[in-house]
Amino acid sequence: MKIIVPMAGMGKRMRPHTLTVPKPLIPIAGKPIVQRLVEDIARVCGEAVDEVAFIIGRFGAEVEKSLVKIAESVGAKGTIYYQDEPLGTAHAILCAKDSLSGPLVVAFADTLFKADFTLDSSVPGTIWVQKVEDPKPFGVVKLNEQGQITDFVEKPETFVSDLAIIGIYYFQDGEYLRDELQYLLDNDIKDKGEYQLTNALENMKNKGTIFVPGQVTEWLDCGNKDATVFTNQRYLEYLKERGEKLVADSATITNSVLIEPVYIGENAVITNSVVGPHVSIGSKSNVRDSRVSNSIVQTSASVLNAAITDSMIGNFA
Repeated sequence: MKIIVPMAGMGKRMRPHTLTVPKPLIPIAGKPIVQRLVEDIARVCGEAVDEVAFIIGRFGAEVEKSLVKIAESVGAKGTIYYQDEPLGTAHAILCAKDSLSGPLVVAFADTLFKADFTLDSSVPGTIWVQKVEDPKPFGVVKLNEQGQITDFVEKPETFVSDLAIIGIYYFQDGEYLRDELQYLLDNDIKDKGEYQLTNALENMKNKGTIFVPGQVTEWLDCGNKDATVFTNQRYLEYLKERGEKLVADSATITNSVLIEPVYIGENAVITNSVVGPHVSIGSKSNVRDSRVSNSIVQTSASVLNAAITDSMIGNFA
């Protein structure tokens, strides 16, 4: 199994945090968003992941090393590809054409999820979906009586379905996907000026490929600051439920109260403060004489004599 992760976007809705680090490397409960994503997909796949291919912008050598380490953390090889122009989702995936073979999962890197199913690799394709109250901002799928996907509808003006596509897809045949994506580019087939994955999916369906939905129990968006803070909140709850250790042994906590769930990173220092609930404090950060709730404090940051809630504090702030 391979995991293909397009993540070349500039993350403009997350500025100023993405001026120094790509959005998928912003931490959720102490780990980068993209690492959480890769680990959760590996858990759901039910089989070994042998390669993780990242499609990125020119983010620099340090980012690339971090991504390769993320792949290695799930026992896979890490491969780096570049998308130098934002030409759409189909184009982004095709930038990794040398890795598009065999069974694979495509996962866009601004989504996390909670799921209680194991991927069925015997079906030709699975589109991961979640019920939403207002489907208008999303691509949605329609199902027939057999539970198979019959239509892909992008941002419907009138109601056709409440099953929104969350940006994670399983393909049994990576070569077939590659060829359908290449067809779009070769024939300059665009939607709203870009090469779109949904056009390739529609072509595959029309040729007889059966796609089924994989419904997640919770879909967590990391598209902007508020969504990312909320995702951190929910993820801390998941980790608490799983019994994971959230406070590093090397952290120094003096005359302070931690209201669970909180994540405290390596060598963080908390003094005369109340931290939590739903707070992530990055490694080597310093919180003193402060009250912090429902927030993300990244690495080597200082929070002094402050009351902070619903916030993100950047690295070295």
